[in-house]
Amino acid sequence: MSKIKIKICGLSRREDIACVNELLPDFIGFNFYPPSKRYVTARQGGGLKKILSPQIKAVGVFVNAEMDFILSLAAAGVIDMIQLHGDEDAAYCRKLKALTRLPLIKAVRVRNEESLRGLENYPVDYFLFDAYAQGQYGGTGQRLAVPLKDKKIARPYFIAGGLDADNVLEILSEADAFAADVCGGVETDGVKDPQKIAAFIEKIRGDYK
Repeated sequence: MSKIKIKICGLSRREDIACVNELLPDFIGFNFYPPSKRYVTARQGGGLKKILSPQIKAVGVFVNAEMDFILSLAAAGVIDMIQLHGDEDAAYCRKLKALTRLPLIKAVRVRNEESLRGLENYPVDYFLFDAYAQGQYGGTGQRLAVPLKDKKIARPYFIAGGLDADNVLEILSEADAFAADVCGGVETDGVKDPQKIAAFIEKIRGDYK
């Protein structure tokens, strides 16, 4: 289980950065989607990135964003990877991929088996599978309804949706995931909780001290 990578998503405060700098997950996420309660502006994201450990990759999370905005954050070094969490199609991904060298993650809101069809058409580096909820782009706290174990997925993938320290090992045992992605499952009253982040990382790595 120690080979599974860890992403803590939805960081928005300096205290969040101080916590992950100590615990060192593999990735963190900055949410640049304005309706989200975890939204950060480009300026806020840039400030947080400056104090983020270079050992941690910063993922910019976007929902149906203007490509120029994404590229501006990439060029400024605010993000190390790009996560598309909206309705972006394969053509959008192809165009963006041609304009940046940053690794690209395409989120898929899994509603049923049909949601997993045609993924080979996406020219991305990773997929992220999240639970489907009508009108919501992630952050639902719901677990995936479709098992991923033994599914032939075209790329390495992150698994999200309702993960926390109590269930993450069970969920990972039902998938062949590259990484576990958690957001609300390491929060208390909508704020990142250092103890919950530490417990989540310890459950996956097993040897965290």
